Amino acid sequence: MYSLSRKIIACSFNCFVSIASIFLVASILLVPLKAATAQDISISQRSSIDPRDDSSPWGAGSGAEWFSEYPRFNPLLKAAGIRWLRGFYEWQTIQPKQGLFNWTLTDRLVANAKANDIHLSYAFAYLAPWASADGGTRKFPIKNMQFWRDYVSGLVSRYSEDIKYWEVWNEFNGSFAENGTPKIYADLVREASISAKKIDPTAKIGMSVASFDVNFLDAVIKAGAANHFDFICVHPYEKLNALDDNGEGDFLTMASTLREMLAKNSQSVETPLWITEIGAQAPIKPDSTADTKQAVLLTKAYLLAIASGFQRVFWFEARGPAYNEQGDFGLIRADFTARSSYRALKVMSDILGPEPTNVGWINLGNVGYGFLFSGSRGYVLAAWAPTRQDIRVTFDSDVQILDLVGNKGQLSTGREFRLTNVPQFIVDVPSKLVEQAKANRQRPFPWGKEHSQAQVVSATLKVDNIERGLRQINPETTVPVTIGDQSWRRADFSKPGAEGHYVYFSVAPQFIPFGTTDLEIVAVVRRAAADKVSGMSLDYESQRGYVGASYFGIPADDEWHELKWKISDADFVGKWGWNFRLSGIASPNEFLIREVRVKKSAP
Repeated sequence: MYSLSRKIIACSFNCFVSIASIFLVASILLVPLKAATAQDISISQRSSIDPRDDSSPWGAGSGAEWFSEYPRFNPLLKAAGIRWLRGFYEWQTIQPKQGLFNWTLTDRLVANAKANDIHLSYAFAYLAPWASADGGTRKFPIKNMQFWRDYVSGLVSRYSEDIKYWEVWNEFNGSFAENGTPKIYADLVREASISAKKIDPTAKIGMSVASFDVNFLDAVIKAGAANHFDFICVHPYEKLNALDDNGEGDFLTMASTLREMLAKNSQSVETPLWITEIGAQAPIKPDSTADTKQAVLLTKAYLLAIASGFQRVFWFEARGPAYNEQGDFGLIRADFTARSSYRALKVMSDILGPEPTNVGWINLGNVGYGFLFSGSRGYVLAAWAPTRQDIRVTFDSDVQILDLVGNKGQLSTGREFRLTNVPQFIVDVPSKLVEQAKANRQRPFPWGKEHSQAQVVSATLKVDNIERGLRQINPETTVPVTIGDQSWRRADFSKPGAEGHYVYFSVAPQFIPFGTTDLEIVAVVRRAAADKVSGMSLDYESQRGYVGASYFGIPADDEWHELKWKISDADFVGKWGWNFRLSGIASPNEFLIREVRVKKSAP
């Protein structure tokens, strides 16, 4: 998950209903294309409550493999509290020939969503073969931008009464737009916005990226998308995976990083932020431990997103296919049985209500995570402890506690309660905590705040790492070495997929706000044995994407040595969950690492 390739994530929205012939039925409705304008379609007067919209954060998505099963899974999603579905049929399915639209499948989709009280978020994607220069659906250039305008206009004309939010493409920066560039995507965004708003001035146009690729969004805005988008969508799978190792601080800073990027481009910092894909795998067959892990990650994803300012979250996915015949991302298994994550979502959406609002945060025991929400049942506190830590908390009045299964318990005043890394919901929150959360509402999150004024952050690698603003990500790529009372870590080249050749790190976002470019990275290393030639290079997140820096050999002795890299084009936003890695891919042998430091340097 932490290699430069996104591995299984690349399958996440693989070809949304890519082969039109699978779905075409004998009685096709073909509608001649004509230019659509505001005069061609009657847009009713919108009431103050738009029937296409609400404030619910509860969303789910579906990939192509099981999308046709929405008549079966939509009622299940509704029962779990889901109010939004992200799903779409491709351009080639909707418009198989130039000048002709086939509305059969989309009409059914829209009608079914409406019957289940679910709002649709739709994506304009991908290319129709007849509109593509190479006759495919993923490769640019497009033959004529007017083809794109007509496609967008056709969709918005037909569904403006049903759909308000439209994403432009899916993961254009990923594997779904061969030869794509920020300029091409900016053109698609701009032309989609102009075409859609001519027909429905209330339509909202979103930009979408794979992972947490702030650099790509920044480039697209600069390339011509400025003032032509209404919301931003990210797919931060890697940020979610990092929650296994206390990555909450990184997750919570995503929204502020996006807003910093918007501000630097003179775009509204109030632009709504969505997470339109996020997910974690679970085994095909029931497995209590693995299923609970997925449920915990799902719960944290929604809670952290809402608390940090994301408007909406779409779990990927509703019903999951087995990509590798071992696991999938679904809330629902292929046999339509519910996973633990489905039950956790139902408990959470029920107790927080359909449209919860963030009240503020509480730092429980100075290290624990506490987020207060207001919903249909009043105030609810969601709380958990960091990974591998337990926190004992007490309350100054009686409270009720619910777990992710829905089990309820009463906790009397002053009685101690043990928090673990599994979120719990506390009802009847004491007024003192409510006031504390409200007071914290506009304050920076406290987790990692101490690094904002630091000049250096570091990680000492040992059996139990000592991390001061620098975290080792995926420490399983290394193994601890202990000699006497000293310990350090060794790169483990035996790991499959060459992952043991890399040692990954994430820098506290508070230490390097968006726009920080000049850094010095120091690794304190030595050979595994004096006669075992070894060395390393640096891969890091730059303004040009992930790039490599110089390879240094480690001197032939038993001493510790400092290897230094100075970089001037850093862009540490954690696109793939890490900021830099020490790479031993060119090293003949393993090496030892004792400490890594990152220092701010003058330009």
